[in-house]
Amino acid sequence: MKINTLQTSLLVLLLAFGCHMSNENNFKKNTDNLKFIGLIPPIIADDTSKLFMEDYFTDLSSIDSVTSSSLALQLSPNKKELILNTNEQTPILSELKIWVRKQPISFLIKKSNKKLVNISFKLERKYTKVLIKGQFNNWLSEPMTLSTEGQLEKSFYLSPGNYQYKIILDDKEISDPSNPNIISNGMGGTNSLLIIPKTPNEQLPNLFTKQLSEGGLRIGFVNKPMEVFAFLQNKRIKTNIHNNNEIIIHLPKEASSQERTHLRIWAYNEAGISNDLLIPLENGQPISDTDKLKRSDLQYMLMYFALIDRFHNGKLNNDDPINDKRLRSIQNYMGGDLSGISKKIKEGYFDRLGINTLWLSPLTQNPYEAWQEFPEPRRWYSGYHGYWPISSSKVDHRLGTDEDLKELVKTAHEHEINIFLDYVCNHVHKNHPIYQKHPEWTTSFDLPDGSKNIRIWEKQRLTTWFDEFLPTLDLSNPEAIEAQTDSAIYWIKEYNLDGFRHDATKHIPEEFWRSLTRKLKQEVMIPQDRYIYQIGETYGSHELIAQYIGPGLLDAQFDFNLYFTSRDAFIKEDQSMEIVANALMESLSWYGHHHTMGNITGNHDQSRFMGLASGAVRYDENHVEAGFNRNIQVKDTKGYLTLSNYFAFVMTIPGVPTILYGDEIGMVGAGDPDNRRMMRFDSLSRFENRTRTIVSQLTQLRKNHLALSYGDFIMLHADKNVLAYARNYFGETVIVVINKGGREKISFYIPEYLNIDSLKNQFNTGNINIDNRKASISLPERSFEIFINQ
Repeated sequence: MKINTLQTSLLVLLLAFGCHMSNENNFKKNTDNLKFIGLIPPIIADDTSKLFMEDYFTDLSSIDSVTSSSLALQLSPNKKELILNTNEQTPILSELKIWVRKQPISFLIKKSNKKLVNISFKLERKYTKVLIKGQFNNWLSEPMTLSTEGQLEKSFYLSPGNYQYKIILDDKEISDPSNPNIISNGMGGTNSLLIIPKTPNEQLPNLFTKQLSEGGLRIGFVNKPMEVFAFLQNKRIKTNIHNNNEIIIHLPKEASSQERTHLRIWAYNEAGISNDLLIPLENGQPISDTDKLKRSDLQYMLMYFALIDRFHNGKLNNDDPINDKRLRSIQNYMGGDLSGISKKIKEGYFDRLGINTLWLSPLTQNPYEAWQEFPEPRRWYSGYHGYWPISSSKVDHRLGTDEDLKELVKTAHEHEINIFLDYVCNHVHKNHPIYQKHPEWTTSFDLPDGSKNIRIWEKQRLTTWFDEFLPTLDLSNPEAIEAQTDSAIYWIKEYNLDGFRHDATKHIPEEFWRSLTRKLKQEVMIPQDRYIYQIGETYGSHELIAQYIGPGLLDAQFDFNLYFTSRDAFIKEDQSMEIVANALMESLSWYGHHHTMGNITGNHDQSRFMGLASGAVRYDENHVEAGFNRNIQVKDTKGYLTLSNYFAFVMTIPGVPTILYGDEIGMVGAGDPDNRRMMRFDSLSRFENRTRTIVSQLTQLRKNHLALSYGDFIMLHADKNVLAYARNYFGETVIVVINKGGREKISFYIPEYLNIDSLKNQFNTGNINIDNRKASISLPERSFEIFINQ
């Protein structure tokens, strides 16, 4: 959709943008031999913080100096580290300048809002040990202290937000007896919920895109900011705050020298920091038409995960399942291959589905025989999924050939589709040459207490093995780092891939990710002038997930916290949509309002959304065993309506929508491997066909409306059954209303700054009536509606 442009020489009104990303598609050459990559996200500064300069610059000798009016700075003699110190006078937003050959590079500094929080309670009797674990300590059990008043206590430095946790009395987990706030843990039980209040949004500056013009923009605000920070790429530019609640900015002429640049804006007042804004520019002009966006524009990506062996069989002559009676068909190779994916691209399947990014499962050679897992009941499996590599450079013969992969990438690019490879860095199979030649490159399998270091996910996070035949590499070892990063670079260079999905991100030291990203910049991004996107997989707290995101690390991770919270709220009658609203706003506060985190419809390690939504799989049962013990099929077809509601949510919120193959038809399944059935394209039920049609309509809406990729986000309403929000991009307004309950009459207030002229429903499930900015809508049971002004 095209946004109307005001034909005057206006400037821009801008406010803040808080986005953890390094997602630039063009690479700004500052001076001489210095090349700089990406957008610098805000830096969260504690009392003392450290910046690794090689995360930002490839030539440290070009750094002249560092300056700031509000921070104490200390640059190391080798210029590799910069120490920042804040104090009571440091404002909550400030600017750091790093001077490179007499040119300033601007960094936005956010002062940390962490505070000391104490959790305490009394017990009626004594226990041998009392421990606490939760999202605030990455679920590591820590002892509590007995105070002189008889209280059990534990303190943490935490930012405002919500934190799930458990108390452990000897070996029994319980909820905090002094805390009435509980939340579902997604597995049939509950956790205690620590709520650290945030400043109400009504008090913070709220920025919104208002009007485009030749040479500039106008940005509106609610609650006047004290200071505005606007950045063209990584250079701060001037802003003017007007009394008519506008910020005006002139776009410098230098912006016209590059095809794609970005304008980013933040602001603050006495109450706190605003939302952030992101405006894409083409040759210095704000983009007003989705036709100008490309697959390389990260906020515009729409991702699809294809488990290669389970997607489509394009060549029968490479079928080679393992001949082992201990394997059921679901545990063996089923025939999907690279040619099958190429065929579906050529047939237009992904075009019709609106996909512009394909994430492929690992495709290196996996074992030729079955292997037995260590945990009970010690079943046997093949490596059909690709996560047991015995080679770092060979395509698995059951999936295809080198030429098949090159053909797939070529075909995808002709259809304007990115190809991301799922790459396994953390471990190898015992039959891999790395382990055969260098067993000393692995972490310890036997722990000092005599136990085996297998699947100890948190306590041994950086060393644990996934199984006894899958040794974890010690990726703090320089030789191991060199070998694994070289292998990763090989795949990008040899096959012209566009990015990575990284397995087991949190189990790998940060120094490895820094080394890989530095190599990608030096060997691919700069010489080839193209961006390589990297997204990680981490289960854990927001803080742990964010720890791996940045210019020298990864671009994003999958937002599992938002997925689990929203999935359960959409499905469970006793959970309120207010929980979804809170979880979504929490993610935006951590990752920014224009992040490129992956918003998933499902995950290949979890039961299918449809399995839970249809009642085929119970929350309180063992999902893996359910898949082995009974034939999981759709139990209640109303689950398709719940799934469609969830798709409407994923396709309209900030972030990168990511579809698990088969979710577009409501494929059912219990735990792994039952959730990894063969994809079906034909002989679909009317419910499956209807779901796929709705998904296609939603993806096309996202592709055709800038507000759904770059728009401001406004939460309008949340109650037990209803969630309503808006996206706005320079007058293009999209209002989304989702009802998970019975027939509902819904009403909410629409802010004055949103354009509500000629709002039209897109799915014919409900009409909107607006009287004096109060909207009234009636929606059927388990339905949604999207309104867009024409």
